[in-house]
Amino acid sequence: MKSLRIAAIQLTSVADWSKNLEMVKKWVGLAAQDGARLVVLPENVFLFDGKAMRGLADSEAQAVILSAVRELAIQYSIYLVVGSHPSANRPNGDCVENNRVRQSCLVFSPDGELVKRYDKIHLFDVAVNDKAGAYKESASIEPGDIETQIIDVDGFKVGLSICYDVRFPELYRALSKAGAEILLVPAAFTYVTGKAHWNTLLAARAIENQCFVLGVNQCGWHNETRQTYGHSVLFSPTGESLSHLEEAPGYFVCEVDDSSLVECRERMPCMSHRRL
Repeated sequence: MKSLRIAAIQLTSVADWSKNLEMVKKWVGLAAQDGARLVVLPENVFLFDGKAMRGLADSEAQAVILSAVRELAIQYSIYLVVGSHPSANRPNGDCVENNRVRQSCLVFSPDGELVKRYDKIHLFDVAVNDKAGAYKESASIEPGDIETQIIDVDGFKVGLSICYDVRFPELYRALSKAGAEILLVPAAFTYVTGKAHWNTLLAARAIENQCFVLGVNQCGWHNETRQTYGHSVLFSPTGESLSHLEEAPGYFVCEVDDSSLVECRERMPCMSHRRL
């Protein structure tokens, strides 16, 4: 049997990256003290301001932030997942055009190495009945390449995604077919859409793929018009909530083992029954 202690860190990030970084250092330290080995931060963790993404990605602050993340991973001997961070370059090194960025989920190993990058595929261009009214991520973000990204963490296969991706089950089926056992969904779900669908979508992705699913959300008011839902949660392969937060910044650490995953897949071998 293999096991893994996973931490979700829920934040109210703002437009000042230095303030966000200080909060990350605080909560990562607390989660590590509780024995977390895999620590996951939400989407937009170091900058909650779409219009300023390219400026940060091109600035000297970019190196400061990524160096601090590496140091945290080394200091606490953890896998540290930056839920999303603006990248001015594509994975092949080409510059992203039209003043946009890639929204990148970055995984740092305990030795501080950037071992995996996933660029958000699905962009949130929608109308929402809240103070913001409408969102158009494509104005500042270029969609990532259509490919799955999985990282091995202490014997567990961990699949990467970001926020709006969770509404597209084909991505998670591709991840599970590729061997994923834990699916990560760092997010900045709006309060309105989160209240309506957050838990339902995450639980569905867990049940249909027979994987653990960790949703790590932003929470609270980030500016005058933007409120996120919080309620970070870890679901079991059968859709049971194993640990969760409410609507305030904080963290939880939860240990998972593969016995429940193996049992779920053996008792109901859905993957072998697939026809499409």
